[in-house]
Amino acid sequence: MAMTALIIDDEELARGELKYLLDTTGNVEVLAEGANGVEAVELIRTWQPDVVFLDVQMPGLDGFAVLKKLLEADESKHQHLPQIIFATAFDQYAVRAFDVNAIDYLLKPFDRARVLQAIDRARLRLQEVSAAEGDTTPAGPSHADLRIDALLRLIDQQQTSRPSSGKIILQAHGRLLLVDQKDICYASIDEGTITVVTPTLEGQSKCRTLEELLELLDPSTFWRAHRSYVVNINHIREVVPWFKSSYQLRMDDKKQTEIPVSRAQTKRLRELFNL
Repeated sequence: MAMTALIIDDEELARGELKYLLDTTGNVEVLAEGANGVEAVELIRTWQPDVVFLDVQMPGLDGFAVLKKLLEADESKHQHLPQIIFATAFDQYAVRAFDVNAIDYLLKPFDRARVLQAIDRARLRLQEVSAAEGDTTPAGPSHADLRIDALLRLIDQQQTSRPSSGKIILQAHGRLLLVDQKDICYASIDEGTITVVTPTLEGQSKCRTLEELLELLDPSTFWRAHRSYVVNINHIREVVPWFKSSYQLRMDDKKQTEIPVSRAQTKRLRELFNL
């Protein structure tokens, strides 16, 4: 029996790409598509699908708000909450949190093997839920109820928590220097070494990955424009149109460094600067 699904994404091309991949599996029926969070809530309540492929960043209600609205609605207590598979091109810290809390995710651009893996995980969870519902033994709060409570706490934390705009330690000229986050122009990684650049100095971070560095930085200011670069959006001097509708960022450091924007991050760039 085919698993039923909804696709919610404000990018038509992304919806089309994902639907094509799902159609090729032969065992997933896409019931409907939506372009924003408001449509997502209504479509989920109307169709009650097995699984929802939900974009994290959307106008109106984002993926966080959609899930929270479903979880908190009184009527959702009498309906099955669908399996949620998030789709995202950024916010790696959130992706790791979802993974730990048993919510699956897909990174854009979509990879067919990864889509198939997500479908298999969703199908397995549906089987586990069905088996649990068949057990009539009286018990305390169900695993699903406990997981929902945990998800609500996680969503609140993701929406409200922000790292303090403190200082970052850099190694430069044989010294350990404290640098204000607001002074950082960008950070890059090359062969495992992270270089952090400010208007006045360049040093190395002890962090092993850019993900680790991002956990120390304010997510409202710092953005991973490329897999090898994190930029401070307040230090972007110019957005430069590039090859095949791509862009580069010219920073305001001494060298006016030009940083590429990955294809997956183009949407985020347009959101930031209304391009």
